[in-house]
Amino acid sequence: MIVSFLSLLAAVLLVAVDQLIKWWATEVLQPMGAMTLLPGVVELHYYLNDGMAFSMLSGRQGLLIAVTSIVLIGVLFMLVRRKMHPMERVAWTLILGGGVGNLIDRVLNGVVVDYVNVLFVDFAVFNFADMCITGGVILLMAWVLRDSFKKEAKEEKPTG
Repeated sequence: MIVSFLSLLAAVLLVAVDQLIKWWATEVLQPMGAMTLLPGVVELHYYLNDGMAFSMLSGRQGLLIAVTSIVLIGVLFMLVRRKMHPMERVAWTLILGGGVGNLIDRVLNGVVVDYVNVLFVDFAVFNFADMCITGGVILLMAWVLRDSFKKEAKEEKPTG
């Protein structure tokens, strides 16, 4: 029970950080448009995204809100009810925190505030919540692969 509470607390903290950064981006960055962090590498660039990753499903806010809400309820249920390895728990916590952060934007504003613009590749502008979600998915994939390889190794062990 305490582990579930800590996961939820961590997700709330991620949401708070995300919303504070988006508030700052709206108040400070929006009037100036962009701010160079590392010349030719990364800048902060205020951008409103009405889609999901790479502006997919742009303009389909109702669908994005509904699907995101259903997925996040499932993630929340898993974090509270399921026993899991700490690596898997961290992954789902990151996904929950990032997902809720972007969901708040969609519900309140109809768009998501993005601000990180990588300059050395043609890539979408993104935000802290996106980084949490991406980090959580990568960690989850690593966990699934690790778990899969461990099970395979057990099955291949000769029994004597």
